[in-house]
Amino acid sequence: MSPPAPDATTPTTGGFTASLRASIETMSPGYFSMVMATGILSIAAHLLGIAVLAKALFVLNALLFVIICLLAVARVMWHTQRTLDDLFDHLQAPGFFTFVAACSILGSQALLIGGDARIATVLGIAGLLAWIGFTYTIFTVLTVKQDKPALDRGINGGWLLAVVATQSLAVLAAQLAPQVAQPLRMELNFFALSMWLWGGMLYIWMMSLIFYRYTFFAFSPADLSPPYWINMGAMAISTLAGSLLIENTPHAPFLGSMLPFLKGFTVFYWATGTWWIPMLAVLAIWRHGIKRFPFTYDPMYWGAVFPLGMYAVATLRMMQAMHLPFLGVLPHLMFAIGCAAWLILFTGQLRGLRREWRAYARR
Repeated sequence: MSPPAPDATTPTTGGFTASLRASIETMSPGYFSMVMATGILSIAAHLLGIAVLAKALFVLNALLFVIICLLAVARVMWHTQRTLDDLFDHLQAPGFFTFVAACSILGSQALLIGGDARIATVLGIAGLLAWIGFTYTIFTVLTVKQDKPALDRGINGGWLLAVVATQSLAVLAAQLAPQVAQPLRMELNFFALSMWLWGGMLYIWMMSLIFYRYTFFAFSPADLSPPYWINMGAMAISTLAGSLLIENTPHAPFLGSMLPFLKGFTVFYWATGTWWIPMLAVLAIWRHGIKRFPFTYDPMYWGAVFPLGMYAVATLRMMQAMHLPFLGVLPHLMFAIGCAAWLILFTGQLRGLRREWRAYARR
């Protein structure tokens, strides 16, 4: 007996695979920013005592991480050349660093919310290996390639994802350090300190070029892409790493000897990140309010949600590490704004998936 013919409105397995294969061809390498945004809001909820929300977002984030990893692997297998083209592109390549940050942030969730240092360690090692691979592949290729874009077409705030990835490893290492015995505790703290310092230096290099591009080249509404919010997010996560190093000084004597330096640079990072918030808000008003640039769902907007949640977490940890209670309103305010932005984008993501499924079902 021959199998029944599939219903015209029921997608076949082969058709679904072909549709999926076509849809992920243009998938951004920065899609892991969804995991970054969800994870940091989960951590913020945990620190603010909203346990139910923190755990729910943790479970959701673990699921999102697995799904996006599978899609990324499928893209490498099905669209190898397109993936390599992105890896060697000035604007697309920094997006690969979102995988590193996603590993570290999910690792922090596993440690703080799940209480599992082993999973956090595995994710940290995966993130570190990816950081090494992406850092020395991307920056080597962008250095030696012959065909390069002009500065105003080759750099944006997305480049600072390299800073975020670096600092995310510092954050996870600093959080894991109190969980282990000496001498590994000392070594993890030294690793966290080294990554924190390198991330700060990298920010100075890159931000100089980005600010130069801001002020000396023509700037259109289309140029103000969502990754520019990483200008603030990179400083926020640097603040978080510095705050954790300050808290680790009791079990790392070499950190104790550097305490004034740690506190000074932590406030320096926080103040710089705070300066960016009204600047970016004004530019957003200029983009959408004055220039009437349409606001439509774009996966890259997740890169704008992450800095909001990170600023809340970083400010809260700095308050605790340096005893600054007068900043208490800021974490709650930024957390609320971050949650609202997350809901808007997650709704847009679900609507986009529904449209794609309906379009596929009609084929």
